[in-house]
Amino acid sequence: MKRSITLAALVLTSTLALTACSDTTSNTTATVESNETHGGHDHPVDGGAPPAGIEEAEDPTYPVGTEVILTADHMPGMDGATATISGAFDTTTYSVSYTPTDGGEPVTDHRWVVHEELVDPGEAPLPGGTKVVLNAEHMPGMQGATATIDYSTEETVYMVNLTVDGMTVTNHKWVTESEIQPAE
Repeated sequence: MKRSITLAALVLTSTLALTACSDTTSNTTATVESNETHGGHDHPVDGGAPPAGIEEAEDPTYPVGTEVILTADHMPGMDGATATISGAFDTTTYSVSYTPTDGGEPVTDHRWVVHEELVDPGEAPLPGGTKVVLNAEHMPGMQGATATIDYSTEETVYMVNLTVDGMTVTNHKWVTESEIQPAE
C-alpha cells in the first residue's frame, strides 16, 4: 500500500509539472481499493464541479465548510475519516450496478450517482430496476455506461474533501446525510 501511495504521489507530481506548461487539463486519478464487488478502482483526486442543474441545499444539516466524520465505507480508510463538506445538494441519489465501458469487471451497488448524472432520466425518483445511461466520471469506464438502478434515497447528498491513506481527495462524490456524523 505504501508503494502505491508513493507511486500515486510521483504520478501526481509529474502530471502537475507537465500540465503547468500546458493549456490542456488532466483528470488525475489515484488508485484505491473499493468495497464494491468488483475490486479496485481509479477514483479522481479531484472530483470536479457538481453536475449542471443540481440544486444546492437551502438549509443543509452540514453546511459547506463543516468538519464531519464519515461512516460510509465506499473505499478503504473512509469509514471514520474526518472530512470537510464542499457541497450540499437536494436531489435524488441512486445506487447503481453497471458494466464499465472500458471492459472492467461489473460493478454492483455503486454508491452514489445523483439524478443529474443520468442521461435523459425523466422524473425523479426512478424505481429500482430502471435502466439508465450514466453521465458521471467517478471512475474510468463509468461515463456512458448502461446501468440499472438498485435503489434511491431523497436524503441531502454531499461532496466532501478528505484524506484517505495519506492521499487528499477533493470534491469526492457522493456521501449521503445518513453516512455523516458531526465531528465532536
